[in-house]
Parts: sequence; structure tokens; C-alpha cells
Amino acid sequence: MNRIGGSTLPDTWTRPRVTGDLPGPRSAELLARQDERESNARTYPRRLPVAIAEGRGSFVRDLDGNTFIDFLTGAGVLSLGHNHPELVRAATRQLGRLAHGLDLPTPAKDAFTHAQLAMLPADLRDHMRVHFCGPAGGDAVDAAVKLCKTATGRRDVIAFGGGYHGSGHLAMSLSGLVAQKQPIADRVPGVHFFPYSYCARCPLGLDPGRCAVNCVTLLEETLRDTHGGIPLPAAVIMELVQGEGGVIPARPEFVRRVRDLTAALDIPLIVDEVQTGCGRTGTWLAFERYGIRPDVIVMSKALSGLGLPVAIILYDRRLDVWAPGAHIGTFRGNQTAFAAGAEAVRIVRRDGVLGNVAERGEQIAGRLSELAANPWVRDVRGLGLMWGVELADPQDGHPAGGLARRVQAGALRRGLITEVGGRGDCVIRLLPALNVTPEVVDMACDILLDAIDAA
Repeated sequence: MNRIGGSTLPDTWTRPRVTGDLPGPRSAELLARQDERESNARTYPRRLPVAIAEGRGSFVRDLDGNTFIDFLTGAGVLSLGHNHPELVRAATRQLGRLAHGLDLPTPAKDAFTHAQLAMLPADLRDHMRVHFCGPAGGDAVDAAVKLCKTATGRRDVIAFGGGYHGSGHLAMSLSGLVAQKQPIADRVPGVHFFPYSYCARCPLGLDPGRCAVNCVTLLEETLRDTHGGIPLPAAVIMELVQGEGGVIPARPEFVRRVRDLTAALDIPLIVDEVQTGCGRTGTWLAFERYGIRPDVIVMSKALSGLGLPVAIILYDRRLDVWAPGAHIGTFRGNQTAFAAGAEAVRIVRRDGVLGNVAERGEQIAGRLSELAANPWVRDVRGLGLMWGVELADPQDGHPAGGLARRVQAGALRRGLITEVGGRGDCVIRLLPALNVTPEVVDMACDILLDAIDAA
């Protein structure tokens, strides 16, 4: 027996095991039916051809009995792994009491709100309000921008190349992925993109040591220039670690200068913590690692710890000028998500989960340092338990997306679920559960290194 994810699991759930071809016959049957019935917009089954039957801790099992280490964790929503027993109990108890409550006050909602505010840095707790949005991160992004436009009376928004804020109409307009936008006419106007500190592939073509400073200088000079072409914006929105953009942690000096600039010009700074929040980078919120204080914080994904949908924005009280009903959503009262989310905060504190994130992050960094000698590996980067391995052609530096997809497929055949992202899908992404054990990290890294060598 072994302890993983807060429960005692049989040994069959503590190691990956794949037999035969993928997909197996039962998975292939469901995948075929999905292909007949579901939207062409589905994504994950195209590169991860398995049908999942159940999950426990850091592992999932498909319909054909294959067991995989899950280093995708529902795109980061399962912060404490699959079916953490204490979260399941909290959600089940709440389900028997009240499942849906709109925005009426309830004990579950009150406990969740208290837990989230208590996890903020001490100097922010008394200055922030909470707004409950629709259930997805994109809904919270929409709310954050609407709030800032209402509070400032301005219309323009600054975003950054490589950023991803969702696939709804506004969130897509704020995101850098061009292919997603091209089929859509009449996108949200007034969005202006500036370079992000992506030093492995500098958007300004500069040496890595100078890139971050010059990215901010361009933004500073444009906004301060009377002929810069952009009116003072309603907000600047930024990910501190770009997730879908390829796991790109911003340079600290870049982030701090953006914060200094927005504060000096009285521009609300929105920090999108949809993927980085709830401990993913080793602090509860990524902005803590950068020593800044944003005006608006967007959170979703891992708030319940269990995959139950909930999204919120936390924002400075001075911005709270909304009229009643200014931003609503039928499913903003998900009581089971609130109950699980409050319990998740308690477990994170009790079990020292943030310390485990830091330790396992160092473990991954050490294991992946072996890739430094591989000419196809352009960069290995990450914070906490959010990691990316960028692959590029050593001759011309072009993104090696085909190679990354072969690595992803090879890792799956060996029993490890990963994701790809970034320019040309050339970055292999790792998003383990935050309570992942050292043993599971070692097994996953062994598989990944083997898959990269083989590809």
C-alpha cells in the first residue's frame, strides 16, 4: 500500500502500466462515438487517445485497464489530485444540504470567502472585495475588464503577446493566439498588445539580459507619449507565468516595472491567476513571488481543488462602483465547489502543500537539468509545479512542434499524460497535482526523459 493524495491506495494505483496499443479497444469505441457526436472543437482526445474510467491521486485509468501518471490534472484544476477523499466528503455533505444558491449568502459560501481572503497577503485582506462570476476563468476575465472599464470610464485594454485568457469573445480578444481569432469577425475593439518578457525567444530580438527591460520601456514610452496612439487604458491584464503560451515565467524586473507604471498612471492592473493561483507556483498566488500588489486578481481552475467549477475576482474596494446586477451568472452559487474549496484551503495549510510544491519543483528542475546537453532542447523553465520543456530545431531555432507531439505520444505509451503548448505547440507542459510525491515525480521524469531521447 502507498499514501498518495491524502488516501491509502493499493499498489496497482502507484505505478504506471500500459499494455498493448493506444487506444485500446474499449477506449477506441468511445473515441469513435465521440467523433460522431461531439463538436469538431474538441482538443485533448486528438493527442491523448484514451477514454478515462477513473482517477485516484496522481493516477488515472482508462477503460482498457491502462494506468497513467496524470501530469495534466484537468489543465490544472485538480490541485490535490483526483478524488481526494476529504474533498469528496466535503462536497458530498454539501450536496445533501444545498447545491445551488445564486448569490444568496450561505454558510458554505461564507466559509469559502473567508478562506480565500485569509490566503491573501496580510496587507491586502482588508482592502479587497470578492465577486462571484460564471463558472469558468473566461467569465472572471470578462468580469474583471468590465469592472475596470466601469470604474475608470475608459475603454482600451493592454494585453501581452503570448497571453491566454480564455476562448470567449472578450477573453479571446485579449489572448495572443492568432489562429483562434482569425475566423472571428468584429472582435472586441480597443485591445493593444505589447511584448512579454519571453527571453528564450525574445520578441524584440535582443540578448536575454536586456529583453525584459526593453519590453517594458516600449510600453512605458507608448503610454506616456502624447502621440503614442493609445489613450490611457482602463486596465492592463497580465499572466505572471504564461501557461498556454508555453510556461513562460515573466522576469521579476519586467513585472515590477509594469506594476510601477500602472500605479503611476492610475491604470488598474489585472493579474490573471486562473492557472497560477491556488499554490501552483509555490505561493498561494503567483504575484506574491514577484513582490507586487495587483488591483484585480482573477481566479478559477483549482479553487475547488476537485474540479468543481467556480470563478471569482478579488479587487481593490476603490473599484467597487458596480450597480446591482452589473455582472451576474446563474451558476455563480455552486455550493459544492464552495464546500470543497474551503476544505482544500484547510488541507493546503495542514499538510504543508505549498512546501511540497517548492520541494517537488526543485526536484523536477534537478531531473530536467539532464536535458541541458540535448541540442533539441531550447529551454527548460518553470515555477513550483508548472514546467515547460521547449523544443526547437538546433539548426535554425524554429519551434519543433512535431517533435514535441512525438514526445507527448511516446510519454503516453510509457504511462505519462502531458500537454503541449506555446508557439507551434513546441513546449511539453507539466502540471502535476500539488501534493504529488517524490516517487511519482521521479517516475514521471524517467518517462519524460526516455520519451525525449527516443523521439
